[in-house]
Amino acid sequence: MTDIVDELKWRGLFALSTDEDALRKALADGPVTFYCGFDPTAASLHVGHLVQVLTVRRLQQAGHRPLALVGGATGQIGDPRPTAERTLNDPETIANWVARLRTQIEPFLSFEGENAATMVNNLDWTAGLSAIEFLRDIGKHFRVNKMLTKESVARRLESQEGISYTEFSYQLLQGMDFLELYRRYGCTLQTGGSDQWGNLTAGIDLIHRLEPDATVHAMGTPLMVKADGTKFGKSESGAVWLDPEMTTPYAFYQFWLNVDDRDISTYLRILSFKSREELEEIEKLTEERPQARAAQRALAEELTTLVHGADQCAAVIAASKALFGQGDLAELDEATLSAALSELPRVQVAELGQVVDLLAEVGLVASKSAARRTVKEGGAYVNNVKVAAEDAVPAREELLHGRWLVLRRGKKNLAAVEVTAG
Repeated sequence: MTDIVDELKWRGLFALSTDEDALRKALADGPVTFYCGFDPTAASLHVGHLVQVLTVRRLQQAGHRPLALVGGATGQIGDPRPTAERTLNDPETIANWVARLRTQIEPFLSFEGENAATMVNNLDWTAGLSAIEFLRDIGKHFRVNKMLTKESVARRLESQEGISYTEFSYQLLQGMDFLELYRRYGCTLQTGGSDQWGNLTAGIDLIHRLEPDATVHAMGTPLMVKADGTKFGKSESGAVWLDPEMTTPYAFYQFWLNVDDRDISTYLRILSFKSREELEEIEKLTEERPQARAAQRALAEELTTLVHGADQCAAVIAASKALFGQGDLAELDEATLSAALSELPRVQVAELGQVVDLLAEVGLVASKSAARRTVKEGGAYVNNVKVAAEDAVPAREELLHGRWLVLRRGKKNLAAVEVTAG
C-alpha cells in the first residue's frame, strides 16, 4: 500500500489530526496500536458507522493493530446530541447491544497475526470505579472552561433544555478510555468522526497530564452529508441498519443503488476497497453513461457482500433483476422475495379479481379504464408475463409462494398484491 495517510487523504477520509507530520511518521515507522469506539445506542450499527468500521479495517490492512471498543460504560451515558438529552437504557439492554455490535464489527477485522485486532469494553475499567475515585483521579485533570467549548455542549447550553451533568461528563469517560488503552495496550492513536474532535482531544490532554512522556495522536474523518442536505445513512423509511432483521439485505442493496449521482464518487472512495485505478475507471464509466449507474451498482454489490455475505448479495441481485423481467420470480426464495416486495407499493386482497381491478387498486394506473388501455397496449404484466386479455383473472396457481403477485406497468412501474385468504 502507498503511504496510508496519502491513501486516506485521496479517499477523503482525513479531515483532522493533532499533528499530521508526527502522525505520518508514526504510521510509517509502525506498527501503531490504535482504537476507535462505538457506543451501543441501538441494537445495531447503521451505515453511517461503516465510515469508522472500514477506516479501522484499512489501518489494519496497512499493518497497524486495532482495538475496537464497544462502550458498555459510555453507552449507558450517551454522547450529548446537539438538540436534546438521550433516553437512558437499562444496563441489561446495553449489555445485549454490546454483544450484538461486537458480532457486527468482528467480521471486518482480522484476529490473527502480529497485528491481530482486539475487542475491548470500557465497562471493564469503569464498573469497579467509585464516584470519588473517578472525580479525584480523572475529573481533577479536566478544565470546565475548555469542556464548555465543545460544540455539542455549547449548543445545548444555549437551548432551553440545557445539558445534564451526566451527558456533560461524557468526554471525561472517553478521555479515560484513551488513557486506559494507552496504559494497557500501548495505544497511541484514536480515530473517529470529526464531530467527535472534542472527545478525541480530551483523551490526549488527559494522557499528557498523567503520562508526560507519552506521544499520542488523534485523527478525525469527515462527516458524510448527502448532496441534498439530508443526513447520510437515512432512507425514506429511516436509518439503514447493518442487522438484516432491521434492514433487509435487499433494502440495504437498494439504498446504495439509489445513491444520488452527485454523491456516488465520494461514497465510492470512502467506502470501497477497490484500487484507485478501478475506482477511476468506474468514475469514467459513470461520467460517460450515468444512466447505467455503474458506480452505484459496484458500491451496492461490494458493501452488500461485505456486510451480508456473497450468497445474500447474489440473491438480492437476482431478485432485483427478476422484478424487472430479467429473471424468474418463481426461483426466488420466500425471504428474499418478501423483502423485495416490501419496498414496493402493495395491497392485500382476500380474493383474486381481474388484473385491471388489481392494477387500479394498487395504484399503478389512475382508473380501471386506464388499466384496460394499458392491457390493450401490451404494457401490463403479472409475474413478468404479459397480460393478453382485458378480463384476465390470475389463477391461484400463479401466486408466488402461495401469497404474492408482482404487477408491472411498462418497464419500471412495479407493485405487489398479497392474497390473504386461504
